[in-house]
Amino acid sequence: MQNWSDPQATASPAVSVGVPRAARDAGLRSYMLGVYNTMASGVLLTGIVALALAATGVAASLFAHPILRWVALFAPLIMIMVMGFKAQNMSAAGMRTFFYAFAAVMGVSMSVIPLIYSGTSIATTFFATAVAFLSLSLYGYTTKKDLSGLGTFLIMGVVGLIVVMIANIFIQSTALSMAISAIGVLLFAGLTAYDTQKIKSVYAQVAGSDMLGKAVIMGALTLYLDFINMFQFLLSFMGNRD
Repeated sequence: MQNWSDPQATASPAVSVGVPRAARDAGLRSYMLGVYNTMASGVLLTGIVALALAATGVAASLFAHPILRWVALFAPLIMIMVMGFKAQNMSAAGMRTFFYAFAAVMGVSMSVIPLIYSGTSIATTFFATAVAFLSLSLYGYTTKKDLSGLGTFLIMGVVGLIVVMIANIFIQSTALSMAISAIGVLLFAGLTAYDTQKIKSVYAQVAGSDMLGKAVIMGALTLYLDFINMFQFLLSFMGNRD
């Protein structure tokens, strides 16, 4: 995603000059609603795929295979990297199709979760994540405070967390795993507020341009990743295993 051209750097802020405030507010609400609806439909698709594969036994067979297991786990990461390189040249429709394909593949990757955690634990954690996400996203949308400095800190924290997670694959420390999960929840909670504010600010730069559709998809993907990561870290931290 780093190679996707940021509308803030390419579009002129003058696009909103002369547009009545009421029209700008209505456009912003429509834009954010598009982001949230796309993000929510992606989460729903991921959940349907994950539960279907777990219920039919496909997930158990998939993750029992030494090669297919790693393919399922790393396929979403590869798709994100591909989208990062190709997004600038993709149409809005193409990006939307790719987003839903990614959400489905993420469902395959997460289909092992129902095999590990109890249904009650998954449902409770999902509800907690949804409440936290909505609260934090609302804060990011409404706050007048500039969260850009916080975003830099959080992104650096995520990079550091990934390094520790890789190290723990070899260390296999239970205590470190718990710490990783707790820190991961806090990092992606903060990123939810930061990303929402950033997505909101993008609207002024893409309103009325052909980049609006792409901005909606990229915003939805960003919040989708925040939600999914927060859910997985929270489940690892408080989930009850079968």
